[in-house]
Amino acid sequence: MKSFSTKNYLEQTKEWPNSGRHIMAHYDDRGIVVYQAYRSEIGDYAAKNNKFGGAFSFSRMSWIKPNFLWMMHRSGWGTKEGQEVVLAITIPCSLFDEILTLAVPSSFSTDLYSSQEEWKRDVSQSDVRLQWDPDHDPSGQALERRAIQLGLRGGVLARYAREEVVSIEDISEFVEEQKVALEKDEAELIIPSERIYIPNNPAAIKRVVLESPFESNSVLP
Repeated sequence: MKSFSTKNYLEQTKEWPNSGRHIMAHYDDRGIVVYQAYRSEIGDYAAKNNKFGGAFSFSRMSWIKPNFLWMMHRSGWGTKEGQEVVLAITIPCSLFDEILTLAVPSSFSTDLYSSQEEWKRDVSQSDVRLQWDPDHDPSGQALERRAIQLGLRGGVLARYAREEVVSIEDISEFVEEQKVALEKDEAELIIPSERIYIPNNPAAIKRVVLESPFESNSVLP
């Protein structure tokens, strides 16, 4: 895993908020990294061709996660059937922000909708689904902090998977190495460098109801 920086897990936690809705991610001038895990037929094709295709289905919703440990929790550190190839996908921050502005929550939210009917209409029409789930520590224990995942379909999925992707990297070997390190001693765990991501687009912040670091139990200055 050489394309972006890593850092000791425990060192990073000193800088992370303990609760609230935050997008924790690795991002830089190239873009923001999101994670997915697939069987080798799909993952190998994507890593080799720097785009999704082959056995990948463009007719189904595809979920992306910018939080590395949330992906590890869902994929069992790359050991669950059909999730053996873990991919780190870099996309432009501008595309990620646009995805956020189009997001519709998977469940009714009074923060965004005045009626169930209005929400159901948006669910049927939107190409982006939003979920806030409990974040998890490396051992799988649920935390107070929430982690975001975004379901893509239709035109948005095509742009993400084929048209605007910056890079796709198979990080399965790194994941396996860190799984072994975790089993020995959590203090040795290394993960991608992550920090709070704040979209440049105010509409994106409002759409996914992000919390300010100052409003949560955060150790950030």
